[in-house]
Amino acid sequence: MSRTIRIIGVPIDLGQSKRGVDMGPAALRYAGLAEKLETLGHRVVDSGNLAVPVRETVVAEAPRHYLPSIAKVCREAYEAARQAMAAGETPIFLGGDHSLGIGSIGGVTHAAPAGLLWIDAHADCNTPATTISGNIHGMTLAVLLGEGYPELVEIGRPGAKLRPEDVVMIAIRDLDPGERERLRGSGVTVYTMREVDERGIGAVVREALQRLEHHHRIHVSLDVDCLDPQDGPGVGTPSPGGLTPREAQLAMEIIADCGCCGSLDVVEINPIQDQNNRTALLAAELVASLFGKRIL
Repeated sequence: MSRTIRIIGVPIDLGQSKRGVDMGPAALRYAGLAEKLETLGHRVVDSGNLAVPVRETVVAEAPRHYLPSIAKVCREAYEAARQAMAAGETPIFLGGDHSLGIGSIGGVTHAAPAGLLWIDAHADCNTPATTISGNIHGMTLAVLLGEGYPELVEIGRPGAKLRPEDVVMIAIRDLDPGERERLRGSGVTVYTMREVDERGIGAVVREALQRLEHHHRIHVSLDVDCLDPQDGPGVGTPSPGGLTPREAQLAMEIIADCGCCGSLDVVEINPIQDQNNRTALLAAELVASLFGKRIL
């Protein structure tokens, strides 16, 4: 099915301490993402990048982990997502760190609810009370569920943007202690890498989609550190023991088969840590598979 896909770059690196993910949107564009999607018959409109402060220009915000600037960027991402959905477009947000999901996921659920398929090594479900690092990119899902800094929870519309039963996580393998306890009683469905290893990615993804079948539309939030660092080294927060490229490809193909993906984040690509842009090239192939590329 041909779509109008709107690419929105969000070169934010304020949500974490390791520099370089602000270059992720450029790396994905350089990897030929738009051309791959156009080859599949989609119309691609690139909106360029949202304005994001360079952290050296907002050093006074460092003690607050750049909360004011992150909130501003997320408000703009929320509005960009809302407008794209209202126009009948499929927005793809290119990060940047995962804090952008506070805006993108909030915005795509503004007019109507959606399920969230969160594919990531990390749950990003910390609150200011449980975080070890204080980094806001580790709080994104908690904020979307209505917990955390009010400046973030209230972006776009008051309160939670998702219910726990709207969220399914895949490839999780690196959790903070407080985050682990919160998830156990949260009602969020979590498939760790153990489930992937034991059952296979195909069974896990199909079951994940079944758990979200009460929604007509899902948002895929793809943190590229879901991949094993041997295959995707260019990420902000690598974690060993992740998905192989073929497992990730199959996951995208199965999601594509359901025809229900209405929006996407691709986050945490860090070209400084990469080798010849191989991580962005792999991510662009995954996105192409999500939007219809087939072997035969």
